[in-house]
Formats: sequence, structure tokens, C-alpha cells
Amino acid sequence: MKSPFYPCQNTTSVEKGNSATMGGVLFSAGLLGNLLALGLLARSGLGSCRPRPPRPPPSVFYVLVCGLTITDLLGKCLISPVVLAAYAQNRSLRGLMPASGDESLCQTFAFFMSFFGLASTLQLLAMALECWLSLGHPFFYQRHITLRRGVLVAPVVGAFCLAFCALPLMGFGKFIQYCPGTWCFIRMVRDDSIWVVVYSVLYSTLMALVVLAIVLCNLGAMRNLYTMHQRLRRHTRCGLRDIAEPGAGKKVASSHPLEELDHLLLLALMTVLFTMCSVPLIYRSYYGAVQDATEESDDLLALRFLSVISIVDPWIFIIFRTSVFRMFFHKIFIRPLMYRNWQSHSYQTNVESSL
Repeated sequence: MKSPFYPCQNTTSVEKGNSATMGGVLFSAGLLGNLLALGLLARSGLGSCRPRPPRPPPSVFYVLVCGLTITDLLGKCLISPVVLAAYAQNRSLRGLMPASGDESLCQTFAFFMSFFGLASTLQLLAMALECWLSLGHPFFYQRHITLRRGVLVAPVVGAFCLAFCALPLMGFGKFIQYCPGTWCFIRMVRDDSIWVVVYSVLYSTLMALVVLAIVLCNLGAMRNLYTMHQRLRRHTRCGLRDIAEPGAGKKVASSHPLEELDHLLLLALMTVLFTMCSVPLIYRSYYGAVQDATEESDDLLALRFLSVISIVDPWIFIIFRTSVFRMFFHKIFIRPLMYRNWQSHSYQTNVESSL
């Protein structure tokens, strides 16, 4: 029986009125960011989420962020060139391999889409857990979170995603070509088989639970960072008071509060962006299952939002943590903020002393 949905599922050419510009921009941005991140990782190791002295030895966080960067880069290199080739030849994924007479390219593309989307999200969860435990439960972290266990995260996540995302290839769920014919993904509207929509809802539910866990871990880590920042700020107040006095040293205050604030702002930014990019696809999946209807342009937009995560990841976790960017960030944002706080504190101290 022909489905009333997915009009492009059997087409062999790209639907008119679509351009490769957006796909090219996303691919270029993702490739540039991840290659730059890999270069920085190869040049120097990164410490844990907890701020540490410069150039620390490789840590669990370093291993996790390497696995995430390689996963994101592989996803971009295996998926985006196929989309660009479809636009360049004006052929859909089914039309790119007409001699095969089957849907092998579409099935492989959809498997890669679901695999890398889920694998990156699970690795982000591992990093969020590492950050939360290192800040909020340091004794447990030192005892149980070892480098050997960190190395096992990527293979375990890969094996799980491989088994879970291969289920549609065995009949539990279904991969289908979406308009404009340049991408394939999990069918999100029910078919003759109930297992099609069951798998779609199961995939989205797993994604939703992982996203919720990441947000909770990041909020816990942000709370711990804010507490550390407030504590260190109280300890440096007398140092700030000494700076205001004649003849005092110019660098009495500790730089640690700035480091805590850096990590707090980056975590907040990552949490907001990750939630905004993940929720649309989860919503579209539930909408298709409940309403038994779909709008493929909205599905494509939701998928593009999800792909933005692999572009943002290297900038937030690696590039924004470099000393060059931190120096620029301090000069533009943090230093004026600290100067205003210092002026306010100095004025308050002068008023209290005059009384």
C-alpha cells in the first residue's frame, strides 16, 4: 500500500527549489572546527573540567573530548559529501546508485545519521558526568573515574549505537528517503507495521533522556562552579582592598575566580545551545507518532539543528579553552566586569571608612 506521506521516498532526482548552500555551510563549518580542534588536541593536552595549572598531563576529559571530536569529524566526512554529491548531480540518494536497484545508499546514509547523532549525544553525556563528578564529588571521582575507564567510553558507546541503530535494517523500524531527496532517516510516521513508529518513539525517548541527563549534570556542575567562584571571590576581597591602597602590589588578587567564571559561562552556553539544537528533532518524532502526520521541511530543519551540535562542540570544549581565546575573552568581557565590581567595592569601602 502506497503511503500518503513522504512523497520523495521513491524519487530519483532532487526536488526543485532547493539549494546545497546550507549543507555546504554546515559541512565547511563542521570540518573547519573539528580539524582545528584536533590540531589543538595534538599540540597540547587539556585538563579536566576543573581548572588546573597550564599544560596538565592527559586526563579523562582529554580522552573523552578526543573521542567526541573524532566522532563528529567522521560523521561530517561520511554524511555531508553524499548530500553535496546529490545536489551536484541533481539526483536523490536512490538515484545516485541506479545500477544497484535497491536502497543500499539510502539505508547506509540513514544508519550513519542515526548512529552519529546518538553516539555524539552519549559521549556528551559522558563528558557532562565527568565534569559534574570532578566538581561535586572529587573523592568519588579520584577513586573510580580512571583514564582506563575513560578510554573505554568511545568503544562502548560505539558498540551500543551500532546495535541499536542497526535495528531498522533487521525490520524493527524503517529508514526512508525524505524530501528533497538528499537525505534519509528514521521513518517518524506509522506504517503498516506498528514497529516502525515504536522504534521512532524509542529512539526519540532515548535521545530525550540523554539530553535531560546532560542538562541536569551541567546545571549541577554550574552550581558547583558558582559556589567555588563565590568562595574564592570572598577570599580575594581583602586583596582587592589592598590594591586600592597606595603602595600596594598591583597583582595581589588571585586569578582563580576568573577561571571559575570562564567555565561557568561556557557550561551555560553549551547547555542552552545543546538543548535548543536537540529538542526540535525529538519534538518532530513525537509529533509524527501522535498526530500521524508530518511536514518534511520541518523534519529537515530539525535535523539541521541537530547537526549544529557537532559544529559547536569543538569550539566550546576545545577552542574556547585555549589561552589565546581566554586572553581575548578576558579583555573584552571579564576585565570590564571585574573593573566595575572593583569600583563598586572600593566606593563601598570608602563610604564605610568615612562613617
